[in-house]
Amino acid sequence: MRGIFAAGVLDSFLEHHYQPFSRAYGVSAGATNLIGYLAGDHGRNHKIITGHACQPDFIDWKRFARGGHLCDVHWLWRQSFSDIPLNLENYLSGATELWVVTTSARTGQAHYYRMDESNMHDVLTASCAIPIAYRDYPMVGGEPMTDGGVADAIPVFKAYEDGARDITVVLSRPPGYRKKPPRFPSVPKRIFREYPALSEATLLRSERYNATLEFIQNPPEDCHIRVIAPPEDFPVGRLTRKPALLELGYRQGHEAGLNYLNSISPSLTTGTTPAPAVP
Repeated sequence: MRGIFAAGVLDSFLEHHYQPFSRAYGVSAGATNLIGYLAGDHGRNHKIITGHACQPDFIDWKRFARGGHLCDVHWLWRQSFSDIPLNLENYLSGATELWVVTTSARTGQAHYYRMDESNMHDVLTASCAIPIAYRDYPMVGGEPMTDGGVADAIPVFKAYEDGARDITVVLSRPPGYRKKPPRFPSVPKRIFREYPALSEATLLRSERYNATLEFIQNPPEDCHIRVIAPPEDFPVGRLTRKPALLELGYRQGHEAGLNYLNSISPSLTTGTTPAPAVP
């Protein structure tokens, strides 16, 4: 649900016809936000997060207690895709490649897929499949997968390796956030006993995440990184469903997106005809 911030950022970009990127890299909710942005579907992500994602079909603690999914990402993606059309042709004919991250349950390593019509449903579902909260491991190319954030939550290293030297990062946590290591390391080993490499990846997740933040703050001399992050009072957590808090989080993202555009060039937000803002 913290993806509501990026939904606001990307809608502000669409309102001012800002899409200069040659590649985009998305993880979990970030990936679903990006496909909506690259399809040019202003407001779509806002509708999904404040609508479908707030329904008990998606988040259900009673179902989870009975052994089912806490967050049914398969239902969320398929139902929202059916109910809120995605202008896929806009993405497929556009100049920006979307790469989505998943984590292999067998190896614990990140996999990167370029989105197209043939793999979109499987890869996006897998990238959002939070371990434990989603009980299954979606198959992609015969490989059991889980949340891309386990192996590579903020894929700036990958972008840099692919040749990117001017990188924009949209975070879902305030700038000072650092991920803490697991309090009980034995728990992942027990939960993921069928997939020991995945267990190891979850134990290393905080170390990798914090190393990525260090790279963002101190990039190589040949690389420039701009960061858009929520404010310290960002009110949305992973499972927040209160409409007022989600709306505030969206507005904070929208404002941050406008501030970013103004910092690059004030002309980006003047002299254009914005798309209608989400009410």
